[in-house]
Amino acid sequence: MGRLIYVVGPSGAGKDSVLNAARARAPHGVWFAHRYITRPAGDASENHVALTPAEFAARRAAGGFALAWEANGLSYGIGREVDGWLAQGASVVVNGSRAALPQASARYPALLPVLITAAPETLKARLVARGRESGESVAARLARLADCEIGHPALVTIVNDGSLEAAVHGFLAAIR
Repeated sequence: MGRLIYVVGPSGAGKDSVLNAARARAPHGVWFAHRYITRPAGDASENHVALTPAEFAARRAAGGFALAWEANGLSYGIGREVDGWLAQGASVVVNGSRAALPQASARYPALLPVLITAAPETLKARLVARGRESGESVAARLARLADCEIGHPALVTIVNDGSLEAAVHGFLAAIR
């Protein structure tokens, strides 16, 4: 049986950048799952499967997701295919949600949670530069940081304040 590597972190921490770079250098047997999101496919920051809210609801009702949650006005899911990959012995990396970590831990007790984070001033600068949200939305995201402490005994933390290369190196070392 493989292991689920459950990546979380606040918006602006660089999760997608770290995961995209790590995917190209991951060891044999490490697979990266796509997320299904009710967000248009034109967002190049994450290679996701775009679904309408109706499509998402239908897949969820049919049991098409191993994990599913709501965040920031969107629906997110991890497809059931990850269960097959884990059964084959693969380590599977998913981009999860801090709020859904208890759900993921209950379903996959041996999961490895990886927190990718950055200092609040770094997060703010990245969110503003991204230009997808209003100043009020950025402030609300930053205000929620204190409410998202993660208390998991196996938690690995990667601070992505420096170079992307350093964060990718830390992530790859954690999943080996």
